Amino acid sequence: MLMISLFQLDKKNQHSHAHKLLGECLRPYNIAYREDMLVRGEHGKPALRKYPDIRFNLSHADGIAACIVSEHECGIDCERVREYRPNVARRVFTPEELAVFESAPESERDLLFFRLWTLKEAFVKAVGRGLSYPMNTVGFSFADGCIVCSEQGWRFRQYVLRGGKFVVSVCEAIA
Repeated sequence: MLMISLFQLDKKNQHSHAHKLLGECLRPYNIAYREDMLVRGEHGKPALRKYPDIRFNLSHADGIAACIVSEHECGIDCERVREYRPNVARRVFTPEELAVFESAPESERDLLFFRLWTLKEAFVKAVGRGLSYPMNTVGFSFADGCIVCSEQGWRFRQYVLRGGKFVVSVCEAIA
């Protein structure tokens, strides 16, 4: 189950709103969610203490929150598209991604940056390593409307919302 919410909230309330989304996503599982039900993995990935077979992930950014609940390992990332930082692109993109990125028209680079960034974030969150994972070792490309990843065993979805103002990427392990 995937849920996305677009709201203008201050940073303090973004976290709370994302957890409310998780509560809504857990309703079909008859789980009355509370934050004290969470435990953290070795690298900080949250899990439900009493429901180890239910996986979830949350993300929130300025104006957007997203949640995924699955029976498989999963990750989600959402971002408001804004001006990209070239030094970050050079640090996290593979050489192939960087070549595609740098050959794209300047007017398309902000959106392309966040399309690639959110895919990488969703992936590292799904594998449970977060930003400790070397992001420049996993590569993404787009072919015939599909997302292609250099790592096998994962499927990806991506949503570009509000005319390119927001990007949400989802990663889920293939059973």
